[in-house]
Amino acid sequence: MYSVLRLYLASLFLALFAVAPGFSQNHLSRISIVDRSDGLGAVLRYHLVEAIDSFSVSQPAPDLIQMVLYQPDIDTTNILLPESDHNLNEIHLYNLGYGYGVDIYLKENVSYKANAYLDKNLSHLLVGLTKTDPEELNKYSQGFVAREWSDEVTPEGALEVSPLPIDNSYQLIKEKLRFDRVVIDAGHGGHDPGNIGYDKAKESDVVLSIAKKLGGYIEKNLPDVEVIYTREKDVYVGLEERGRIANRAEADLFVSIHADAWHERSVRGASVFFLGLHRSNKSFEVMKRENQVYNSELVEDLSEEDLLIYELANSGNISTSEKIAYMVEDQLKNRAGRKSRGVKQMGLVVLYQSTMPGILVETGFLTNPAEKRYLTSDYGQNIIASAIFRAIRDYKVNYEKGLLLDTSTSSNE
Repeated sequence: MYSVLRLYLASLFLALFAVAPGFSQNHLSRISIVDRSDGLGAVLRYHLVEAIDSFSVSQPAPDLIQMVLYQPDIDTTNILLPESDHNLNEIHLYNLGYGYGVDIYLKENVSYKANAYLDKNLSHLLVGLTKTDPEELNKYSQGFVAREWSDEVTPEGALEVSPLPIDNSYQLIKEKLRFDRVVIDAGHGGHDPGNIGYDKAKESDVVLSIAKKLGGYIEKNLPDVEVIYTREKDVYVGLEERGRIANRAEADLFVSIHADAWHERSVRGASVFFLGLHRSNKSFEVMKRENQVYNSELVEDLSEEDLLIYELANSGNISTSEKIAYMVEDQLKNRAGRKSRGVKQMGLVVLYQSTMPGILVETGFLTNPAEKRYLTSDYGQNIIASAIFRAIRDYKVNYEKGLLLDTSTSSNE
């Protein structure tokens, strides 16, 4: 009884606060769904401008999830909802006055248990749909009673929302979704030189030069894409701040450039990493080196719930990052003629902090005398930078074709 009263008083307070001068109305612009990259289900995302005050989730039937978003006057103008897919049938929203009721209807042939979390990097609300044994899910669902929203709202308060047709307003949204901003991160810098290679070559110097050449290729050949650097000179920028720079810029891609080292001089080749939770012993060694400034903040130290929320929040970005990583690897191997050490998934702090697709490119081994000469030469740096550029260009073209956008660009490559 106390919790119900507390909830009522909180809702009343919020309703009064909502009309106070200077109140900034929260906006729910979109609800989207993507498959989880771990293969264990899907994740539903509420795209909110501000974090929701509170929420509840129940599952009164295996194929019905009901939620309450406890915040008055959420603006749902022109909201975009996902179309029916292999997981989802439809979504209905109901204005309750003190918040919104949501009915999420799943396909009857899927068996997902729902839990909700706040995205720790954004204000978004995440609904994790996890594959569950059908019998177990059926027993779980029996513990809830379905809510009839019509009993809680007046007729004019009920709102059933369908996906918007393709019209001028949708075209404006698509324009906003253009791939038009890339953040390039030259690893290390300042008091952190990174790896010291053959003949005392410094990683921080080599990768800064490659980063600027990559940015130059983008600015010349993709004039509609803005380039932002995490550093443009030999200064130190913390690992977390690099990701924050990309977040503040609302970038479409984060590219971190590094150069490797090993105790055996014969080791050579380029690797491309994308963020994830799969780790091998070799990739863990790289992770320890690249995260060495922030050893206390390695992904290894995150809780099981942190890892789950990360997986849910970044499932879409993980799959995109993997796609771009393989495109870069292909360009480095088949167009630039570099030995490939493959594409790998790993928990790097510099990528973990960013909230968009991101890759980390280990361009080669400075401890290998031949590769050191190549990586420190103007010719070699141009080849590496142009290979990364071509992959970014090809991804942009393919991505915008998917949005039915005008992808006409000039390229002299």
